[in-house]
Amino acid sequence: MSSTAAFLASFASILIGAAIGMGLKRFLPAGVLDGGSKEAVRLGAGFLSTLSALVIGLMIASAKNSYDSQNTNIRQLGANVVLVDQMLLKYGPETKTARTLLRELISTAASRIWEENAERNRHESTFVVSGTADRFYNAVEGLTPANEEQTSLKSRIVQATTEIGRTRVLVFTQSDNAIPVPFFIVLTFWLVVIFASFSVFAEPSPIVIASILVFAFSVSSALFLIVDLSQPFDGLMQISNHHLHMVLPKIE
Repeated sequence: MSSTAAFLASFASILIGAAIGMGLKRFLPAGVLDGGSKEAVRLGAGFLSTLSALVIGLMIASAKNSYDSQNTNIRQLGANVVLVDQMLLKYGPETKTARTLLRELISTAASRIWEENAERNRHESTFVVSGTADRFYNAVEGLTPANEEQTSLKSRIVQATTEIGRTRVLVFTQSDNAIPVPFFIVLTFWLVVIFASFSVFAEPSPIVIASILVFAFSVSSALFLIVDLSQPFDGLMQISNHHLHMVLPKIE
C-alpha cells in the first residue's frame, strides 16, 4: 500500500464517517441522544480516541525503526565497500580486476536496491545475486597470497566481502512493509467511528464542517507520513543513495 493510497483512503473514510454521524442526527428521533445515551457515546468515543492514539504511536515507532535499520544497513554497506577496496589496494596490483568489479558492483547496487525494494512493495520477488557480484567474489577467492602479509589481508578481505553480502541480503529481507494492511484498516475503522460520534452531536454549520475537514486532513496526513516512513526505498522520505554514490570516487 502506497502512502498516497493510505492518505486518500483514510481521508475519504473519515469524511464518510462524519457524514454518517450528521445523517444519524437528522434521522434519529429528538431526545434519543440526550442524557445517558449522550454520555455513553462520548465515553466510547473517548476510549477509542485513546486507543487510536496508542496504536498510532506504536505505528510511528515501528515505521521509524524500519527506516533507521535500513539506513544503517546502507551506511554499513558503503563503509565495508571502502574498507575492502583499501585492503585490495594494499594487497597489490594483482587485485586490479577485483577492484574494477567492486566499482561496478557498488554502482549497480546504488540503483538496484531502490528499484528492487520499490518493486517488492507491489508484488513478491526473490533475491538474485548479480553476475557482477559472482565475478567479484570469484576474483577475491582466486587471489594467491605470496607472503604472510597477503595471507592475512586475503583473510580479512574475504571476511569483509562476506559482511557486504550479508548486509546486502539484510537490506532485501528487511524491506517488508512495517505497517500491515489489516492493522491500517482497523485503525481507519476506529477513526471513522470516532468522527461519526463527534459529528452526531454537532449542528452541520460551516465552522463544524470546516473543522471536520481540517481534522480529517491532519489525521490522514499523519497516516501518510507513517506509511511513507515504513517504505524506506520508496516515497517522499526515501533513504538517499548518496551514501553509496559518495564512495565511488574512493575506488580508483
